[in-house]
Amino acid sequence: MNRPSQPQSDHADFAESSFPKVISLMGPTASGKTALAIELAKRIDGEVISVDSALIYKGMDIGTAKPDSAEMRGVKHWLIDIIEPHEVYSVAEFRRDAVACIEDIVSRGKVPILAGGTMMYFNALIKGLSPLPNANAELRKDIQEMIDRDGLQAAHQYLASFDAQSAQRIHENDPQRIMRAIEVYRLTGKTMTFLQSVKPPQLPYEFIQFSLMPSQREHLHERIAQRFDQMLQNKFEQEVEALCKDTRLHADLPSIRSVGYRQMWQYLHGEYGEGEKAHSEMREKGIIATRQLAKRQITWLRSWDGATELLTGDEQNMNLILHRIS
Repeated sequence: MNRPSQPQSDHADFAESSFPKVISLMGPTASGKTALAIELAKRIDGEVISVDSALIYKGMDIGTAKPDSAEMRGVKHWLIDIIEPHEVYSVAEFRRDAVACIEDIVSRGKVPILAGGTMMYFNALIKGLSPLPNANAELRKDIQEMIDRDGLQAAHQYLASFDAQSAQRIHENDPQRIMRAIEVYRLTGKTMTFLQSVKPPQLPYEFIQFSLMPSQREHLHERIAQRFDQMLQNKFEQEVEALCKDTRLHADLPSIRSVGYRQMWQYLHGEYGEGEKAHSEMREKGIIATRQLAKRQITWLRSWDGATELLTGDEQNMNLILHRIS
């Protein structure tokens, strides 16, 4: 069972804490989070909740480095393969589902282990979500017509006219988030920046947090390149070819805009030309995009309060974690 039906209302205690303990393993892509989380789960009778905005998609296995049944080694995983690539999954939906997972795991006397690198998900779960309004289909249609008529950059400039902070934070080529920020303002008369400053009460759990960081950036870059090449050897191109045949998918969907998938999608649609040169450009752009993602994750983690830093590949990591949670 990868996705619970709904949250429960009661909570169970773990160890001697007044609140149940939830362990968070955060880190940039290719830092070894999955293997560490699985080993920890086996040590402390835990279950792993994926905090990854790409692992949620069915049929996207190779390019997401999704763990298979052998890699999971009998450890139950949650929030993997829960939606189709054409569907959109919000941060609020993640928080709802993650809370339900935590409550289910705790109710059976096991330990929830959050593992991943999608820091917006961690932020929403641990620090809380702002009271944002639900999407409005009619208003979204109007905003989409404005984007189609005037262009995405014009919409981004319009956003900057009333919410400069959101415009600075949201990339000018990110249609989903630009549309959402405009929608929120039109629905409430308040900016996304203001509403996101209003936080609800924290969840009744003790979050024990760890950040898995590379000792040297060059080593992480090598791991990223090696993993991307391994994906290519494992028929990543064929995986995306299958996605291209799905008429519900297009280049602006969050799933297709995922690192690696975007570059392979563009390659298969001839945007890099043809032949070996085009393939080499796709590979290079995919690796660069993954490095840029890792850089953003590291930047976020360095400003994150309350996490114990671990170094990738350090043999003492498990002992440090076990000592910290005891």
